[in-house]
Amino acid sequence: MARQMENMHLRNQNKQTSNGFTLIEILVALSIIAIALGALIKASGDHTHSSSYLKDKTLAHYVAMNELTLLQTTQKWPDLGTEKKHTEMASHEWFWTRETLELPDPVTGEPSQQARQVVFTVFLDEDRKQTLTRLIGFVEKPQ
Repeated sequence: MARQMENMHLRNQNKQTSNGFTLIEILVALSIIAIALGALIKASGDHTHSSSYLKDKTLAHYVAMNELTLLQTTQKWPDLGTEKKHTEMASHEWFWTRETLELPDPVTGEPSQQARQVVFTVFLDEDRKQTLTRLIGFVEKPQ
């Protein structure tokens, strides 16, 4: 009988020690969860920022392509130099510069009278400090 009592006492002790987690185990688990959630929130924020930047960059490239196409289809001979303007697209105002350069004639090396190089640079801000895209195109002299 004494042996049974001792065995019962040992079983009760084992049950009491395996009833739950220790404070250290809970703190370690919470630390791991906090670190994982912090990394998840940072990754989510980076993804949102990246998506917004890519959208702006794509729209800025469309602005540059539209301006070059407009210049080519209206058959205007652009003056040499730099011109600064702005355009609205997708409910946003885009600021751009157009730099028109002479092209050398491939035979003589003299400035060509038949074509010019046009460089469009599109900016996110009016101060023209945050460049989003740059497009180089060519315009033929209208006949």
